[in-house]
Amino acid sequence: MLSFSSHCPQKQKLKLLLSSWCKLFYSIHRIPTVRRNAALKNVTPSYSFHSVSFPNEKNHTLFYFALHLIKSATLRPGIESTLAIHCLTLKLGALPDLPTSTSLLIAYSRAGDFRSASAMFNEIAIKDVISFNAMLTGCIHNRCFGAAVDLFREMMMMGGSEFNSTTLLIVLSALSHTNDLKQGRVLHSLSLKVGMHSDDFLCNSLINIYAKCNDLSSSECMFAGMECRNTTSWNSIMNGCLRNGYPEKSLLYLEEMGFSGEQADNVTLSCAISASSCLKELGSGQVIHGLGIKLGYTETSYIKVANSLISFYSQCGDIKAAETVFGGIICKDVVSWNAMIDGYAANGNILEAFDLLFEMQLMGAVQPNSVTLITIIPLCAEINLLLEGKTAHGFTIRRGMKTDLVVTNSLVDMYSKCNSVKTAEILFKAIPERDLVSWNTMISGYSHNDLSKEAHNLFKEMLRWGPRCSLMTLLAILPSCDSPRALLFGKLIHSWQLKLGFSNNVLAVNAVIFMYINCGDHVASLSLLHQISIVADVASWNTVIGGYAQIGHFREALESFNLMRRRPHINHDSITLVSVLSACGNLQFVFQGRFLHGLALKTPMGSDIRVQNALMTMYSRCGDIESARSVFNSNPNCNLCSWNCMISGFSQNKDGKRALELFACLEFEPNEITLASILSACTQLGVLRHGRQIHGHVIRFGFHLNPFISATLVDMYSKCGRLDIAFRIFQNSPEKSVASWNSMISAYGFHSNSTKAIDLFSEMCKSGTKATKSTFISLLSACSHSGLVDEGLSYYDRMGEEFGVEPTTEHHVCMVDMLGRSGRLHEAYEFIKRIPTQPAPGVWGALLSACNYHGDLEMGRRVAEHLLGLEPENVGYYVSLSNMYVSAGRWSDVVEVRRIIQDKGLKKPPGYSLIDIGLG
Repeated sequence: MLSFSSHCPQKQKLKLLLSSWCKLFYSIHRIPTVRRNAALKNVTPSYSFHSVSFPNEKNHTLFYFALHLIKSATLRPGIESTLAIHCLTLKLGALPDLPTSTSLLIAYSRAGDFRSASAMFNEIAIKDVISFNAMLTGCIHNRCFGAAVDLFREMMMMGGSEFNSTTLLIVLSALSHTNDLKQGRVLHSLSLKVGMHSDDFLCNSLINIYAKCNDLSSSECMFAGMECRNTTSWNSIMNGCLRNGYPEKSLLYLEEMGFSGEQADNVTLSCAISASSCLKELGSGQVIHGLGIKLGYTETSYIKVANSLISFYSQCGDIKAAETVFGGIICKDVVSWNAMIDGYAANGNILEAFDLLFEMQLMGAVQPNSVTLITIIPLCAEINLLLEGKTAHGFTIRRGMKTDLVVTNSLVDMYSKCNSVKTAEILFKAIPERDLVSWNTMISGYSHNDLSKEAHNLFKEMLRWGPRCSLMTLLAILPSCDSPRALLFGKLIHSWQLKLGFSNNVLAVNAVIFMYINCGDHVASLSLLHQISIVADVASWNTVIGGYAQIGHFREALESFNLMRRRPHINHDSITLVSVLSACGNLQFVFQGRFLHGLALKTPMGSDIRVQNALMTMYSRCGDIESARSVFNSNPNCNLCSWNCMISGFSQNKDGKRALELFACLEFEPNEITLASILSACTQLGVLRHGRQIHGHVIRFGFHLNPFISATLVDMYSKCGRLDIAFRIFQNSPEKSVASWNSMISAYGFHSNSTKAIDLFSEMCKSGTKATKSTFISLLSACSHSGLVDEGLSYYDRMGEEFGVEPTTEHHVCMVDMLGRSGRLHEAYEFIKRIPTQPAPGVWGALLSACNYHGDLEMGRRVAEHLLGLEPENVGYYVSLSNMYVSAGRWSDVVEVRRIIQDKGLKKPPGYSLIDIGLG
């Protein structure tokens, strides 16, 4: 505003006049403009303008001085000052003056009072192009893009020749915000018709709108037709290429720009650096960095370029270079901090990301904003940091960001992924105006927390009240269809997918294929895969192969892999190999596993750490522990997962001693999987002192609250003879998982305390924990060890009807063992005959052991002959048969059996006893 000097009495009077009008109109500034003008005509201020006489030239001076005040108000817009100056113009009689009224219109618009600006515009009797342009600019400033287009139509109807290139620029800006390509082309045609096509600003704006509307070819044509290109022109086309997913073109235009002699500015460099980030081209980005230094766009002078460099180096994995650029920025803005935090998060430097966030808060100059939180909250969700996520939630409430929908959606996602679905649900229900992301996030949260019913209900509610569902909605709801019971609902979603036009979308089809696999309809999954064979990619085949492997259909996974190999245009990747190796390991197909090992070594995938870890697991499950150790030793880049695979492999192959030796050499901090594997090794060895040492590691690393680790500790202590410690650990467990209950029931059964095992099972059912197949294996085993045959039969009958657990081979073995131990051999035999599927050799083996124990030679011989037909190389069956002949005194038969063993070259593995002479 202007300053008033004491030696100018006319200005003093004008200052007093302005002050009096300000006081008057502070109270009536809410009145609409038309009513306000009418009221002002009947009001005279305490110091009247007309009471002072001025010569004509002085009136003329005051008139232009008032106009200058109005223009000053547009630079620092405020509703109160604008109202006061409006009053002054009325008193001076200057409102009919077109520049004055236009300036007032601009002042109202910039102050955010769009209604008053519109009313002001409507009061202008004779509007010129400047007035229209001012009103159009006000529409853009107040984000009323549709109103801007309507006003331009009105302007054309009043006289189309009155607009100029500025008018077209403003309207194009409105259309670019609404992505209205059709109207943009109309304006382009109009500019050509009136001869404005050579206007540089207009051409740049047209390049921009075509690119924003995904019509890059028209944008490039527009650029190619320009006679004189400036830096803005090059920036527009480079940004357009980048926005449309052509970063390589963006870099080519940068090269052309260099040849044209036009100098790049900071916007050009930021765009080129972003293009290099998209391409992950470290070399080209470093060249552009050097160009920026040469042109003087350093970290200290142009912060936008520095921020782009931080993001570029972070995305290329060179976090040290990103740190160097970040450290060189003297005055960091919030984007700098956010870019560096995001860089740390993207490169797995979780602690550094949180440390930098803490440092940002301590500095105080720049505080975290919603973008910072959107970076940190998903990080908490990804690695299950619930406490840190709650802290971020508290920060949003404290800083008044709880109304930010993007932040709230991130919090809902974080709570869902951290298994705190109830909190996520409360947050979701508290959102006043949910968008599509809100619905999708909550549906996905239910799906991934095995709350299928809730996911289905919310999806139906969304169809009734929410926005139109998208591809992400389908990807969120489909994982909830994960059992045969949900097949019908899954088919409905499939129909919905076809109706929405996603029939050829690979992501959507892959999700539907996976749904059919989970629901057990393998024919539909393969049929769907063949239907999209033209557009199917390696991800489609990985979905089928990985889906079969995850649900235990390993043979189907291998068959699908063989079909994939016959497709000439589809090549397997590391994910394919990991899934197929898992299938080979579970089927113990070591020959096929070695074939895959050779296939991996022929390609760069052989050095992929995931493939090498899968190879170790496969060899371990096939019993070839030396090959697993060879893969481990040949891998120079072993991670913690590699060590876990090897320790677990030794443990699975009953080599607890080597597992402990390898654990002693561990180069990483152990996690839950490491400790669970090594505790299993201690359980096999029966060495309590080693188990106690590992227990100390568990407490030191804070894993004693993990329910899975607690279950493993219960199992270890019970099998090492310390049932009292096992029960104490179980009792003190804050969260008892089904694994903890199963371990304690098994412990009581192992110590022949079946009564307590049954009582504990009843307590488990009352607690609401759902019994699994492992629960009934432990329970039936406890009944078997204590001779509670009737109770065992009762639980076996209730297992399927009451608890929905289908009997498996392990349950059949427990039942045969229980009946056999009590001498009810014929019942055991009849039980086997009633099994609906082909009984596994282990079931017949349990009956053979019972026959041997009770000396039933006749039945034992029949069972042994059947078993030898199934597994002729199993020496244990020959030994059991030989022992039965010895008990019956049939020495000639004993000699015959031993001759067969010798002829076949079979050897019984030697037994051993382990005595721990250390402190127990």
